[in-house]
Amino acid sequence: QVQLVESGGGLVQTGASLRLSCAASGGTLGVFTRAWFRQAPGKEREFVAAVGWSTDRTKYADSVKGRFTISRDNAKNMAYLEMNSLKPEDTAVYYCASTRWGRSALYMTPIDYDYWGQGTQVTVSS
Repeated sequence: QVQLVESGGGLVQTGASLRLSCAASGGTLGVFTRAWFRQAPGKEREFVAAVGWSTDRTKYADSVKGRFTISRDNAKNMAYLEMNSLKPEDTAVYYCASTRWGRSALYMTPIDYDYWGQGTQVTVSS
């Protein structure tokens, strides 16, 4: 069973940068597409970014384009989200997600992902 664990969240000021990490373990052959979602209190979980097995394939939500960068290190079973120019509206719990082996598209909906981390809180103070 694949397990994902996020880290790197915290409290930062508007305009600051933050780097989130996601470690995968426990059967990583089942991990293919990797993605980040976020969920603010009282709101639905929303897509942030996805990256395919090749890091040349990426997709971003319009709200984070030009500010966030998703990447992965397949040798280390890691995924990352570099967040720059953070805004208060970026405040949310950020979740790492991965598809199982055989699902390789850059999906944008939570239902398409098979494995999830516990989430890490990102708070941007205005």
